[in-house]
Amino acid sequence: MPDHNLPRILPHSLPHILIVDDERSIREPLSEYLEGHGFRVKDAASADAARTLLAANNFDLVICDIMMPGEDGLALTRHIRERGDLPVILLTARTEDTERIVGLEMGADDYLGKPFNPRELVARIKAVLRRTALAGERVNGEDGESFAFGDWVLKTTERALVGKDGVTVPLSTGEYQLLLALVRHPNQVLSRDRLLDMTQGREAEAFDRAIDNQVSRLRRKIEPDPKNPTLVRTVWGGGYTLASDVKRIMD
Repeated sequence: MPDHNLPRILPHSLPHILIVDDERSIREPLSEYLEGHGFRVKDAASADAARTLLAANNFDLVICDIMMPGEDGLALTRHIRERGDLPVILLTARTEDTERIVGLEMGADDYLGKPFNPRELVARIKAVLRRTALAGERVNGEDGESFAFGDWVLKTTERALVGKDGVTVPLSTGEYQLLLALVRHPNQVLSRDRLLDMTQGREAEAFDRAIDNQVSRLRRKIEPDPKNPTLVRTVWGGGYTLASDVKRIMD
């Protein structure tokens, strides 16, 4: 007899996952496995099919194979990242560090090599979703401050970065959290571990290059010359520092 005192989990409240893999022998069993572990799942055999599903559905996370005919998983990840903060976990049969690093620099949140244990994938999915939820809570909990630095103003109420020309530059959740940490501690050297604690917490194991990748993406948006940064500077052996005075403005 069912226990009617237990909370009822509605199907639409379950995390919605999109699997993108051209191999049916992987895509379909993995879909079934994830559904058995409390996820709603849709799958696509190509990047084109994935784009159609992304436009028509609200997903919580994408699992994407890198090596696919036509548009590959790296290009699809870039497409996803240009349009928002939807988390992406990449899958690949290759083991080269270069491909792994490129995937992370494209904005992927995690990376798993084939063959993989589906239980490990479930653990990574939960970790990424937990980290994303925590980041969202931090964003929603801001207290209406703005930070003026260089030619920029970071507005926490709107989560907006505005240039001197008045144009708003879109930031992902990770980029926003990183920049917020830096403007709150200007001219201080912040280690990678400290930045991870301030931006993501310790809910999940982070990549060695996670902060480096976020810094690289942030520099492309705020530096006149990202290859020779003057705002977010690297301190070798120490971490990163925002080399600018910051004026705090209460909204």
